[in-house]
Amino acid sequence: RAFSMIGRGLGHYSIEEKVGAGGMGVVYRAHDTKLGRRVAIKVLPEALATDPAQLARLEREARILATLNHPNIAAIHGLEESDGIRFLVLELVPGQTLAELLSSEPPSLRDALEICRQIAEALEAANEQGILHRDLKPANVKVTPEGKVKVLDFGLAKALQAEPSGADLSLSPTVTAQQTREGIVLGTPAYMSPEQARGKALDKRTDIWSFGCVLYEALAHRQAFRGETVSDLIAGVLASEPQWEHLPEKTPRNVRVLLRRCLQKDARRRLRDIGDARIELEEALAGAAEAAPAEPTRALKTKVFLGALAGLVLGALAAGILAPSLWRKKPEEARIARFRIDLPKGATVFAGAGGGPSVAFSPDGKQLAYAGQSGGVRQLYLRQIDQLEAKPIPGTENGIGPFFSPDGQWIGFRHIPSGSYKKLALSGGAAVTICESDVYYGASWGPDDTIAMSPTVPGGLSRVPAAGGKPEALTQLDMEKGERDHRYAQWLPGGKAVLFTIGSSGIATYDDARIAVQSLETGERKILIEGGTCARYSPSGHLLYVRAGTLFAVPFDLTKLAVTGPPVSVLEGIFESVNNGKAQFSVSQTGSLAYVPGGPEGSERMPVWVDRQGVARPLPMPQRAYLHPRISPDGRRVAIEIEGPTHDLFIYEFERDMLTKMTFDGLSHWPLWTPEGERLTYRRWLGTFTMWWMPADRSAPEERLTTVGRMQSPASWSPDGRVVAFTQVSPETTGPDVYVLEMDRERKPRPLAQSNFAEGSPKFSPDGHWIAYTSSESGRNEIYVQPYPGPGPKIQISNEGGTDAVWKRTGGELFYRNGDKMMVVAVSTDPTFAASKPKLLWEGHYSHGAASSCGPPGPTSSNYDVTQDGERFLMIKDSDQDSIPTQVNVVLNWFEELDRLTKEKKN
Repeated sequence: RAFSMIGRGLGHYSIEEKVGAGGMGVVYRAHDTKLGRRVAIKVLPEALATDPAQLARLEREARILATLNHPNIAAIHGLEESDGIRFLVLELVPGQTLAELLSSEPPSLRDALEICRQIAEALEAANEQGILHRDLKPANVKVTPEGKVKVLDFGLAKALQAEPSGADLSLSPTVTAQQTREGIVLGTPAYMSPEQARGKALDKRTDIWSFGCVLYEALAHRQAFRGETVSDLIAGVLASEPQWEHLPEKTPRNVRVLLRRCLQKDARRRLRDIGDARIELEEALAGAAEAAPAEPTRALKTKVFLGALAGLVLGALAAGILAPSLWRKKPEEARIARFRIDLPKGATVFAGAGGGPSVAFSPDGKQLAYAGQSGGVRQLYLRQIDQLEAKPIPGTENGIGPFFSPDGQWIGFRHIPSGSYKKLALSGGAAVTICESDVYYGASWGPDDTIAMSPTVPGGLSRVPAAGGKPEALTQLDMEKGERDHRYAQWLPGGKAVLFTIGSSGIATYDDARIAVQSLETGERKILIEGGTCARYSPSGHLLYVRAGTLFAVPFDLTKLAVTGPPVSVLEGIFESVNNGKAQFSVSQTGSLAYVPGGPEGSERMPVWVDRQGVARPLPMPQRAYLHPRISPDGRRVAIEIEGPTHDLFIYEFERDMLTKMTFDGLSHWPLWTPEGERLTYRRWLGTFTMWWMPADRSAPEERLTTVGRMQSPASWSPDGRVVAFTQVSPETTGPDVYVLEMDRERKPRPLAQSNFAEGSPKFSPDGHWIAYTSSESGRNEIYVQPYPGPGPKIQISNEGGTDAVWKRTGGELFYRNGDKMMVVAVSTDPTFAASKPKLLWEGHYSHGAASSCGPPGPTSSNYDVTQDGERFLMIKDSDQDSIPTQVNVVLNWFEELDRLTKEKKN
């Protein structure tokens, strides 16, 4: 059967070639014709396909494992069946396995440590979710050509069983034994822990043992435990020690200690958490472990580390400042120094859809600005590098995307409520408007005092005088190549060329975008990088860009505007939104780096049902970047948006498990059912947001609801279907307001709640006589109710913050969110309105959605819905939502490290 698989189809997967085989099945490369991507197909052993118990266990395990989303873990997309063949659909990872590398071209000491650091990070992410690997070995670790590590077959040893297939223990498949109540002997003999070999119950310490075996082998280029037979090998695991003398002489001392702690046979004496192993390897890679005489593994755990001159104790400058004299050191005397800026409790680095990168170094590297948010309020902060604390910048409230003037005396930013670019003198004074703009995807202040920016989507770059004025076109889209937008501009030195990222309609995420440069003198445009985003020129002679949360450096000739060598990965764990390409890093002209730690985020979410006790159950839908679910009036379907480089609407049918695409323009957002369920209402981007509707059965073309007004977002229909309530930006006020549009008249919007504060997310009550909405008039978002059509009282419902009101469809309750809390208020509307004290219904961490960079500022439409009886909530769970950034990492004199890394990897 294996031979006949080539060229055949399994469902919508076209099998292309065989790429591997083992005890868990045969692996093929395949083309997913539905989603247009390459995947790995693991065809399961025929014996397993006829065992209902094993299949049931595999299905349960696959559902759990599909929730794992980490840059160092190969994803499981699904478990499927076609023509009687059961197979797993997996992420296709290019490159060689660690086993292949060790047998052909063993990695250097540093590369081995880096590979194992990434393995530890993968295990840490899984263990934190209670998931064990159980079969970690070099053959289950892939290293991509860019040096990215992906751990394969996570947890499948628990779900799959196969017979041993030979005496080559380095490649032996999972060994199995009779399952017992205590545990099950599952794993590859050379890497299984003593307790695993004995069939005892397992916890995360079994993965730590296996990790120790892999780390030893990566360093020593030989297995930690050997034997001619499985019995001999298991006996060695239980009784013998690795041959420590085979470790390289230059193995850092703390790594030797780490190995011994990982390979303690008594699990009670073994390293307790794989996260500690990751820290040890990070310190070894940073060189700190060699320098500390007594406690080599804890010196870098202080919150702030700035280093000192040669001969000083490491902790001498750990107070969070750097002596000004260090700035005057010659390059050859400079020392790399690292520290981090922790945001106050409850505050995060702004990582929403809008804006450019949220961190920015001044050109001289002496100031660092970042956009933070707390309680829904955004603000720019400034940290003088030689001072202890970051301070808010007065006048930048509701600002995002900071960028500096070339002399570092001004800071530019996007002001959300007004939808404009502004600048502010850091010496003091009021913010000055530069220009109006519908969208904001970063900006760059050039030496000729003009600013390059992205004013619209779709659209190219524009430039505007820093003194203010009307933007003029800087680049043009190449429509024949499907270009959709140009963003993340940077003026190159001299101001004669501009660097930018190209988004196209055909890309799945901005990891697949292209990086280009355009000469202003000749008008010539060159594509520099295929696959990457947010490129920045480094005075070291490199272009820096991000792909999949990894920072890459590629040599660049500034004169020829050309790449002159291959890219090299220089830093992993950069927080990046793969849906809009925003990567959170900045470099100064003096060689310092600032970045927000994390990784790629936002590409995969999962709709889940949550009951009134807070118990969640995922829907059987593929993980995508879902937003704004809306349950149909009959409860049989849900309309939902899927975002990314493009945005479109879909309908999912619960009974048929069918996801149908409804719009194809890539510019449609926020679906809303009409009361009878026959139409979908939504907003579409046409240089501004406009309101549309279309038949839900696609029997007729879509229709624009009104041509009056801008930045409109429909939110609720009156029960009789005659009036739609929506949010619109008013020319008379400073923020979005609540409007209504009556369909039986001239379709002219009428304001309902309008002020200089932000109002939004209006929702009609089930009887149509009241409207609930969010307003920021108290200084924070709260829920209010007022009669429709009015006039009448304005009644505050929430008392400690609230957004996203949703009425129970049969009446009697009003739900809203306060952070991670789902609140409920008992209400009555007849003969008059009355409300109880808010009550906590349940608490859970689910996505709040994101105000689009080109959407109206202020309150967004609710990112959840409620069933008619109020018993279940349809929430959106972001697979990486727990990685919200709360710190900024800084590396001073980073160019020295960049130079070393590029030379090492080149050689």
